Amino acid sequence: MRQLLTFGLPIALLSLSIPVIGAGTARADLQVCNQTDSQVGIAVGYKGQDGWITEGWWNLTPKGCEVLLSGPLVARYYYIYGVDYDLGGEWTGTSFMCTRDQEFTIAGTENCVAQGNELTGFLEIDTGSERQWTVQLTEPTEQGIGGR
Repeated sequence: MRQLLTFGLPIALLSLSIPVIGAGTARADLQVCNQTDSQVGIAVGYKGQDGWITEGWWNLTPKGCEVLLSGPLVARYYYIYGVDYDLGGEWTGTSFMCTRDQEFTIAGTENCVAQGNELTGFLEIDTGSERQWTVQLTEPTEQGIGGR
């Protein structure tokens, strides 16, 4: 059974930047790839023009990828929360934002529970000054290295 995974475990999450391939392609996104054998649900948090936003759920198939945010990244930090639908466990962190069990877009991070939402710990992803980023979710037994 998968245990609770936190950002502090170097094998729980690998994030790296994938360069744009091919001349003339101007694609830049925040993407998450599920390198596990389980179906995974993903929520994302980010700072929008009018404040904090959390959105979910993207359902990633085993070994599948999904674009969470399309276009060039405009912020340095993004936040990811993941849950393993098949084995249990989650990719969680210490940056708390609002989520719901069903599909959602939530503005703000205050009073989550009072507004009928859940308070959930997200992993902070530091994208530096990159305009695109891919996060790789891995099995807890796999070794990963940090990317840029």
